[in-house]
Amino acid sequence: MKIDLAGKKALVTGSTSGMGHAIASGLARAGAAVTVHGRSDESVGPAVERLKKEVAGADVRGVAADLADREAIDRLIAAEPSVDILVSNAGPTENVPFFEIEEEEWERFFRIYVMAAVRLSRHHARGMVERGWGRVVFNASVVSGYQLGEMVHWGACKAALLGLSRGLAENLAGSGVTANAFLPGPTHTEESFMTRAHPEAGKSFAEIEEEIFSGPMKASLIERFIRPEEVGNLVVFLASDQASAITGAALRVDGGVIRYPL
Repeated sequence: MKIDLAGKKALVTGSTSGMGHAIASGLARAGAAVTVHGRSDESVGPAVERLKKEVAGADVRGVAADLADREAIDRLIAAEPSVDILVSNAGPTENVPFFEIEEEEWERFFRIYVMAAVRLSRHHARGMVERGWGRVVFNASVVSGYQLGEMVHWGACKAALLGLSRGLAENLAGSGVTANAFLPGPTHTEESFMTRAHPEAGKSFAEIEEEIFSGPMKASLIERFIRPEEVGNLVVFLASDQASAITGAALRVDGGVIRYPL
């Protein structure tokens, strides 16, 4: 199967590093023109140059916007008013006990994860419907169905994205535009929780990985961190013509860490 996204334009939020960058890279390799997004020009500029080096001849541009700021989202839409593929991926992660999460943090997470996704998809899906083709893809994360107690605000927002994805798909019925969620599991990225949670000196990545997947993540069937490009592969497929019959779905790329079939 050869995926060809030539002539398509994609916006990937939160794509200056890690999983988002891998998604942007995969879309560019498939021929799409890609807009890289991050919070600041300082992160976006180097990410654009990195992607151009990784994918020869790639059509890449960058836009900076803080998704917690409604006016910044308006500027992002003004800078990129029409896309065929929207990947809503941006958002922070924090390990904070439930009773220590302030209301302001709950509101900030909701603005970044949920309201930014609502605003961007409301705008871009309209244009997709008018053109008769489009893909909206949300990063709902495996925690949307498998809550982590110390990341409850993150998990609650991701669960909201599952509802948004399915509801949007219902509203797009028969239009040629699909909406889906992808649910990545523990992934080795530049911001991996592994490096923050295990700062012990002298331990190699392989040693830390083995400890994690023989301990707290022993439910994983692949017994390792997922590579960002493995997540990217799923998103590129969902953005393709080959996935035209997949909509309203939530697809896991979690290494089997969730032990139920659906």
